[in-house]
Amino acid sequence: MNVYDSARMAELLAPLGYEASDSPDNADLVLFNTCHIRENASEKLYSELGRIKPAKAEARNHGPMVVVAGCVAQAAGEEIFRRAPQVDIILGPQTYHRLPELVSASERTRMTTSRPSKTPGMIDIAFPDEPKFDALPAPKNEGPTAFLSIQEGCDKFCAFCVVPYTRGAEFSRPVASVLAEAKLLVAQGAKDIMLLGQNVNAYHGEAQTGQEWGLGRLIRALADDVEGLERIRYTTSHPRDMDEDLIAAHGEVPALMPFLHLPVQSGDDGVLKAMNRGHSRDDYRLLVEKLRKACPDLVLSSDFIAGHPGENDRAHENTLKLIADIGFAQAFSFKYSPRPGTPAAAHDDQIPEETKNKRLFEIQALLKDQQAAHYAACLGKSYPVLFERKGRYEGQLIGRTPHYFPVHVSAAESLMGQSAMVQIASVGTASLGGVLQHDPQSTSPTDPVHFDSPLATETLQERPSC
Repeated sequence: MNVYDSARMAELLAPLGYEASDSPDNADLVLFNTCHIRENASEKLYSELGRIKPAKAEARNHGPMVVVAGCVAQAAGEEIFRRAPQVDIILGPQTYHRLPELVSASERTRMTTSRPSKTPGMIDIAFPDEPKFDALPAPKNEGPTAFLSIQEGCDKFCAFCVVPYTRGAEFSRPVASVLAEAKLLVAQGAKDIMLLGQNVNAYHGEAQTGQEWGLGRLIRALADDVEGLERIRYTTSHPRDMDEDLIAAHGEVPALMPFLHLPVQSGDDGVLKAMNRGHSRDDYRLLVEKLRKACPDLVLSSDFIAGHPGENDRAHENTLKLIADIGFAQAFSFKYSPRPGTPAAAHDDQIPEETKNKRLFEIQALLKDQQAAHYAACLGKSYPVLFERKGRYEGQLIGRTPHYFPVHVSAAESLMGQSAMVQIASVGTASLGGVLQHDPQSTSPTDPVHFDSPLATETLQERPSC
């Protein structure tokens, strides 16, 4: 989401004459787009602002304009001015469409006066009534992959999470707006679109008929109506919003790739209740079983929090067992980080850092082994790989399999943005190595892989459409 927002802010600034700089040292404007999910992310902001301050103090005309946007801006507000008076503009994730007028106003101020360091700059962290997407310019995209934001905000109020307070209530873009942007992105060369939302499968966009569509129906419309769109993905989803139509789409829509990020956070019912997740570990198991029945070669990614308040040794062991039982191709795992204003931060049963470190290490070790096993299962198999960018070495391209695994291949640059059949010849810790098959125009695997799991009982050969 932050990558998408950053790109849109760059597009908003282009009519004012701004273009991307390769370094903040020679920039006229430095924009920090921030995340507030974990404490180290917000503290990193102040560290980076500290590097800007000396240069700004010494430069003529106040040095570069400094903008802080995103969720830290929303949460901290004017506190940022107190800790970093060199900041000129603060704006939240729901008001970044107003960036051009704030920058223009700041430019005028800088030309006519010398703003004392103790005088705050401009701030806009409101939750406006009008959707910001209506005010954004048409997106510009380069390359075969693109992000498309379809939903923002969250109504779940998990005890550990700050998103409802920084991004606001759930909002879904109208169906026509999503389809129009998808067609524009494909016309610019995109073939793989990632649908984005803080709670993306809670999508309930209004169609032209006045009906509300869920994510499953939207995906079917994208696959049917957007010519040239080869791959569809979405993130981040919530188990509570994985309805039957969306589950069925994973088996019925060939363009919907067999990769799903489905955060569970914990494998213990007591911790899940304390987190206010609204589902149990058995609910999650049943959901995975349904998904793998619909699409047997589906690979899963997830999120895990180690050391949530109240988590004891048994709860931690239950999380390890859930991971071992289900099997994940990749995952994001973190120590619990108290976020100001969230219910979990006020709990009196906080876990010692040493214990959180130990539990996180055990979770990550198991997840690392599972990722290695998924990569190893690819060896010798062939997949359609969509080449996205140049590799580190001359004559090397990097792309992804339908399962979102990165693959590096020695190939001609003319294949950039194209799909080609690749046989996996080597396995690394973070990527796969492959060789081109004889028919680079092929679009379906010649030898599909099945990822074994205790809950995956059907083989891909029985359901080749996935």
